[in-house]
Amino acid sequence: MLSGIFAWALPFFLISLVSAVAEAQGGGGAPRELWCVGKNNAEDAALQSALDWTCGPGGADCGPIQKGGPCYDASDLQRTASFAFNDYCVKHGFSDETCNFGNTAALTSLNPSHSNCKFPSSLSSGTGNFSGAATDGSDTSDLTSNSSITCHFGRALLAIHLLFAVLLIF
Repeated sequence: MLSGIFAWALPFFLISLVSAVAEAQGGGGAPRELWCVGKNNAEDAALQSALDWTCGPGGADCGPIQKGGPCYDASDLQRTASFAFNDYCVKHGFSDETCNFGNTAALTSLNPSHSNCKFPSSLSSGTGNFSGAATDGSDTSDLTSNSSITCHFGRALLAIHLLFAVLLIF
């Protein structure tokens, strides 16, 4: 009887253990779609300065945010800067470093596209480069908490599997 339970439980255990290890190491799951947007708590002067650099020396395509463009909105500097920041990241890769702009921008997993203004994402950029923590834009002060929770969950799952292995052996 015990050998029957062991024979059934061992494959389940091994598959679960491999999944837990992959999750703990940051593997598994499909790549997340990310965008780079201006932080909602950034000062207008800092956003404007970052926007000027991004559209100038930074080389972003700022045509769509010019008057008459599909993303033009003179009343919303954050939205305007977000398009330029995102375009820069499309060209240079999505990471915490490329999506910073003097701490006025952050990565998000919420699509900022609106009306006829479409923002390409990290998955459509063609660079394949994106890393870092994503935020929903509501609180951009701590962008590392989600990855910390995932890491702790992965470790706990791994510990449970190791305990299960010990119980199977003895």
